[in-house]
Amino acid sequence: MKNTDLSAALLTWYARHARDLPWRGNSDPYAIWVSEIMLQQTRVESVIPYFQRWLHHFPSIADLAHAPQQEVLALWEGLGYYSRARNMHRAAQIIMTEWNGKLPRDLHALGKLPGIGQYTAGAIASIAFGLDTPALDGNIRRVLARVFNVTVPVSSPAGKRCLSELAAANLPPGQAGDYNQALMDLGATICTPRAPDCSHCPLANLCLSFAAGVQEARPVHVARAPLPHYLVTAAVIQRDHQVLIAQRPDQGLLGGLWEFPGGKQQPDEDLVACLKREIGEELGAEIEVDEKVGIYKHAYTHYRLTLHAYYCKLHNGTQPQPVQVQALRWVQLAELEEYPMGKIDRQISRDLLQRAARC
Repeated sequence: MKNTDLSAALLTWYARHARDLPWRGNSDPYAIWVSEIMLQQTRVESVIPYFQRWLHHFPSIADLAHAPQQEVLALWEGLGYYSRARNMHRAAQIIMTEWNGKLPRDLHALGKLPGIGQYTAGAIASIAFGLDTPALDGNIRRVLARVFNVTVPVSSPAGKRCLSELAAANLPPGQAGDYNQALMDLGATICTPRAPDCSHCPLANLCLSFAAGVQEARPVHVARAPLPHYLVTAAVIQRDHQVLIAQRPDQGLLGGLWEFPGGKQQPDEDLVACLKREIGEELGAEIEVDEKVGIYKHAYTHYRLTLHAYYCKLHNGTQPQPVQVQALRWVQLAELEEYPMGKIDRQISRDLLQRAARC
């Protein structure tokens, strides 16, 4: 097919059916950057309230750059993948010092900022600055793989190269922003992962997979191994109507967030022994483990975990120290909401508050 056939049909459909999203029609590149970072691995409906709160709280790059990291993480809490918030905070500081407070209008320069990969750079460059560059997110890869009946796995080097070439070859000069967003919308609303609505697709008469009846078998994926499952413990250490929370190191999963200290169970280790060992390693302290607070489950991208939380007390004379954590705080239960936490630790904190309110 000619590239004008696909782009013309796509842009005509987009003019009529584009989703009404709060970051569309906003000419501020900063707002577009925020939306693209938040949309990484996160559904649009989850992002919208976070996006609106974020721009209200941090209306400019300067506001974000000058904010404390804990304030940034607190506003991000619940959106997940917290490295996105930390990277955006660092990138804002770099933009203030190296780019006079403005996002660079250059694809290569955008890609050098923390948290901005190839797709995000392409999306910002095309939508915010009108540069003729494609962007390849999951929705766009799926649409192109179906339209052109790509038979190699889309995550393989050959698949990535093929889709990148197809996206570039069909890009209409001067309309890259609408082209990329139209592909995103088509993948999100019609060319969905399961049961694509081919009867309403503007590209149905061009789609090679649809013509061959294999649209639900595209894109081709490599089979994933089952997610590993870990058992984890956490200590709710109490003292004088306060509880002890620890701040995770800035690097790594949930970096910079606060948690009830603990860790992963080792082979041939019971949960109580695990918790005592972890507190010894992390805090250099000895504890007495009492009754269970609760059992909490969560799935991350690469693994699942089940966390067992216990009420605990310090042995007499034991003083916890931040051995393997960034900081420690003794806080009242009512103060826990002031500290940014991951989903499981936030649930523990709210369970503690509810129990205290019933007493």
